[in-house]
Order: sequence, then structure tokens, then C-alpha cells
Amino acid sequence: MKRTHQLTAIIEREGAGYVALCPELDVASQGDSVETARQNLVEALELFFETADPSEVESRLRSEVFVTRVEVAVG
Repeated sequence: MKRTHQLTAIIEREGAGYVALCPELDVASQGDSVETARQNLVEALELFFETADPSEVESRLRSEVFVTRVEVAVG
């Protein structure tokens, strides 16, 4: 039986495409659209979990990632 993990995906425009990053594992992917970048990230994460040694997963996996907005005074 497969386990599931809830992970964070941060997706941002880069040039003509999009880059998707999972900060918990520092795994990234890209795509021509937000959805494609997200799907490619899921595929990259699944491949990572299939091939990585458990000690690598443990050393890279961050248990707490906070995504928030901040206000910065400029000028």
C-alpha cells in the first residue's frame, strides 16, 4: 500500500514558462503552464521517493515550511 505525503508547491512564472519548487525536499520542475509545472513536480517528487535512499530523504526533508507574505517599505 502506498503512503502519501502532503508537500508544498511554490509555482512562479519564469520567462515564457513556470517553475515549480517543493521547498521541503528542494526538488523543482518546470512546465509551459501552471498545471503542467505542478504535474511535472508531482512526477519529479514521485521519482525522487522511488529512487532516493531513505537516509537521503531523511536528510533533505524539512518538517516545517511556512509560506507567507511580508510587507516591505521601499523608497
